[in-house]
Order: sequence, then C-alpha cells, then structure tokens
Amino acid sequence: MEEFWSALTNCPNNTILELDLSVQFLYLSSNKLWGSIPESIGSLLSLKYLGLSDNHMNGSIPEGLGKLSELEVLDLGENSWEGILTEAHFINLTRLKAISIFSYDPISLIFNITYDWVPPFKLRSIDIRNCKVGPAFGVWLQSQTELQIVTLSSTGISDSIPEEWFLKLSSQLTFLTLSYNQIRGRLPSIELRFPYLHSISLDHNKFEGPLPLWSTNATILDLENNLFSGPIPSNIDKLMPHLQELYLSENHLNGTIPPCICDMHDFAVLSVRSNHFSGEFLNSCSPKSIISIVDVAYNNLSGNMPSSLGELSNLQILTLNNNNFGGKIPNSLQNCPILKSIDLGGNKLSGNIPPWIGGSNGSMLYMLQLRNNFFSGHIPQQLCNLGYLRILDLSHNNFSGTIPNCLNNLTSLLLNVSVTPPRFYTQQATLTLKGQQLVYNTTLLLVKSIDLSSNNLQGEIPQEISSLILLGTLNLSRNQFTGKIPTKIGKMYWLETLDFSHNHLSGQIPQTLSSLTFLSHLNLSYNNLVGRIPWGNQLQTLTDSSIYVGNPSLCGFPLSTKCPGDDTFTTTDAKHINDDGNDELWFYVSMVLGFRRILECLRHINCEEIMEVCLFSII
Repeated sequence: MEEFWSALTNCPNNTILELDLSVQFLYLSSNKLWGSIPESIGSLLSLKYLGLSDNHMNGSIPEGLGKLSELEVLDLGENSWEGILTEAHFINLTRLKAISIFSYDPISLIFNITYDWVPPFKLRSIDIRNCKVGPAFGVWLQSQTELQIVTLSSTGISDSIPEEWFLKLSSQLTFLTLSYNQIRGRLPSIELRFPYLHSISLDHNKFEGPLPLWSTNATILDLENNLFSGPIPSNIDKLMPHLQELYLSENHLNGTIPPCICDMHDFAVLSVRSNHFSGEFLNSCSPKSIISIVDVAYNNLSGNMPSSLGELSNLQILTLNNNNFGGKIPNSLQNCPILKSIDLGGNKLSGNIPPWIGGSNGSMLYMLQLRNNFFSGHIPQQLCNLGYLRILDLSHNNFSGTIPNCLNNLTSLLLNVSVTPPRFYTQQATLTLKGQQLVYNTTLLLVKSIDLSSNNLQGEIPQEISSLILLGTLNLSRNQFTGKIPTKIGKMYWLETLDFSHNHLSGQIPQTLSSLTFLSHLNLSYNNLVGRIPWGNQLQTLTDSSIYVGNPSLCGFPLSTKCPGDDTFTTTDAKHINDDGNDELWFYVSMVLGFRRILECLRHINCEEIMEVCLFSII
C-alpha cells in the first residue's frame, strides 16, 4: 500500500502514521489523492464504507475489493479509473447496498461481467457513469429490484430493458436516470406506482411509444432525444401535478401543447424543441405561473405570437424559432423584467423592433435573434443600451436606415461582462458563423456575434463598430452600405468572421485588416473596392480568390490581376500606400503586429476574458 499511503501523506493536515485494520469507515473523498488503490485494500476486512470520490486517482481497481465481505457502501466516483471489473471484484460483497463509480475518461473502465451472473447483493443505490457496462442489460442488473436510486449514464447499454424489471422495481424508487445510452424498445404502458419517484431521466436513448407518465409526484421528466410519439396528455396537470421541468425535445411527438401547462403551480421549464406540435400556443397563462424557460423551436406552431407570455414574470429564456408564428412582438413582453434571451427566428413575424427592447426592461438580454422574418423599420438606438448583449442577429429581414453609431455602448463586446444563464438548463441556438450554420449549446455564451446581413441597410459602416474588440463575428453582407471599410477595423482583435460582401463599399482595403490574426473567414466580394489587396500575417493564409471577386479595380494576390509594379514587388520589400497617402514598409510593421496586438488587448481586457476567447477560438 506504499503508493496509496504516500499519496495520503501529501494531503494537507494529514497525520496518519499507521492504519488500524479494524477500521470500518474510510472516508477520503474530495481531497487530492493520486495513484491507484493497492491490492492490499482487501486486508481491511471490517470495512463498511469506502469513500474515495472526487480525487485524482487512476489506474485499475484491484480484485482485493471482492474480499470486503462487510462492505456496504463503495464510493469511487469522479476519478480516472481504467481497466476491467469482473465478478471477482464483487464476489463476497454480500452486504453491499450502494455503489458509485464515475470515471472522467469515457469507457476506460469496463464491466466485463458474464450476462447470467447473479450477484450476492441487493443494492439500494447504483450510480455508474462514463463506464462501459453494455451492450447488454445483464442479469446482474436485472436482479436489482430493491433500488431506490438508479443512475446508469453513458454506460454503452444498447439492449432493450425487460418490462418485468420496471414492474419489479421497488415502490421506494426516488431517482431513475438511464441517460446517454442507446437503450431501445418500449416502456411499460401501464401506470407504474412509484409514489416517491421525483426525477425521471431517460434522455438520449432509442425508447419509443407513448410518453411514460408513471409518477404523480415527479418533479423532473427528461425524455429528450428518443423516438417517443403521440401527444402530451391534455390532463398532464392532473397526472403529474408536481411537475417542475419537462424536457421532450428531439422526439416524434405531435398534437397541441396543453394550455394547462401554463397554469401548473410549480412548473418552470418547458423544452419541446424539434417535434411535430401544431396549433396555437399558450393563449392564456396564470399570473401566478413561475415558468422561466420556454423552448418550442422547430415545430409547426401557428397563430400570432401570444401576448400571454407577458404574464410570465419569471421568464428568462424565450425560444420560439422555426415555427409559423405571425403578427408582431407583443408589447406585453416588457413585463418580463429578467428576460435574458429571445430567439424568434424563422417565423412570419412583422412590424418594428419595439422600443422597450433596450429600455430598462430589456437590459438583461444577452441574445436577440430575429433572423428570417418580415421585420421592417430602422434598427432602434435603444439596442445600444443592452450592456449584456453578446449575440445580435437581425439578418434576413427588411430593416432599412443606418446602423446606429452608438454600438460602442455594447459593453459586453468591449469588456469582460459576466452573463449567468439559468443553472438548470442548457440553451441551444443555431448561428451563422464562419460561413456556415452551426448549433451551439454548452459553448453558446462564448459566442460574440453581430449579424445584420440580407436587409436594406444603407449609409456608411460607423467607425464606432471598430471599438467592439471582443466581437468574433461581424456580418453586414447583402445590404446597401456605401463608403469605406472602417480604417481601424484592425483593432477588432478577436474577429474570426468578417463578411462585407454584396454592398457598395469603395476605397482601399485597410492594411490593418492583416493584423486580425484570428480571422478565418473573410468575404469582401461584390463591392467597389480598389487598389492592392493587403499582404501579411493572417491574410497570407486566406488564398481563396472568391473573397475579393466582383471588385474589378482590386489587384494583387490572390487575384490573377496584377498591380502596377508587381514585376518588382516582393514580400520583403513590399510597400503600401496607407489611408493618409504615406509610404510605409509593411514588411517590417507586420513583424511586430502580433506583439503590439497582445499589448493592446491586455490594456482592454483581463486574463479571464483572454481565456474565454481563446477557448472559443478552438471550437
């Protein structure tokens, strides 16, 4: 046990000098233990509780554990285990009541247990995550019918679970989690009596058939990403009166969304994205409703956008995109004081952006998505008041007028401003970044994007936009913009996507563009730009000539059109006429641009923001 105990001696305030082999409780969780469990752990024959969770331990789990005939609780969660577990690891654990094994490294720990093996124990709690247990749902699991807590998550089970197992499960069951497997088949259609079952999570499997509504006391029902079909029962408020969170996204459900959901006393989360729901949606809500999350995206819902949403004073996330909603954004939404995200894209909405968005009641918004609708009018100045705004997408509408020149008031795109999403919900959004549509969820709050493309905006691009140094995506394509590209655009240090294509921009391309060292998607095509294409740094890697096509007066690499003097032009003596008409030896300038850029960034943002943006840059 030398390796094991040498690790213990490195723990703070550790004074263990010897080990009493009659010890019954060994609780060492949430320390900084490293190394593996020694085989001699089997010498602790009186041990009833072994807790090693939340450490830095690794290696294989010794068969010596199988000698601990008095062991009741085995807690090895949150470590980096590997190797194989067999029947020998459990052969004498006749008193075992709870087991928890959670490896940080997926499928590095394998349960290699014979399908027909019947274990000597009857568990009350099983928690196995990120370990390979499947593909079969073996007899050693089927025999556990006294369970009160079940977690088998990311275990590689692709079998169907016998209906008898569910029927035999203890009525004392409180938590049932079978998430992130490939479990198939139908669940029992009869109503199962689990009076204490509070949480049901069967998400990310291949279950099919009608929704299992087993427990009248359940507060969480998560069936996302399965093959369930049919409607949500219209009397779900009677069947599950204590329900607080309902996750049914990514299934084949249809029918209407029961309006009674909006009147359930403790109901907070409705997530039914990507199904086949139709009809109108929540035409009335109780003023006492505490709903905070509404996600009904990618369905066939119709009618006007319901004004009853304004009665949800706790609403934080509103996601209605890709339906058939019409009408205008109801002014009643200004009665939702903590609204943080609005996604209405892909509908048939019209009218102006209401002025209350950006007023005092819209100040917490970090995402505003209105793309692909029929909105018109000007972009209101009030949007500049949204200090937390990270994602603004107004693309594919009929907006006109100019871009407000107050964009430098968008604090979250200038400085590190913390945004706190709901802790119990992972939001999903589809954004056009790097020239393609991408789905973001866990990394959504790392995105910083402005997309005003495909509108009728005009005038010059305001110089103030160059102040948004944390912006990652700027898409102003397919508008009617005139004038020059802002000369200080090189200060937008973290820009990855820049699209000014299909406008009427003129003048030269600013040489400072080459200082955008994260730039990976650039499109300046179909404008009236003139002169030599800048050279140096990141621009040398963007060699696709389509970036500049449709500008007949542009010349230089990567276009086939040569500039005057190209016969003697080399990268080592390249000269550039800057915007003031002065010559500068750009080769020498470009050599120090990277270092200058880092210094400039450090003056504006802190280390936390640098880490955040760097993480996003590799997504």
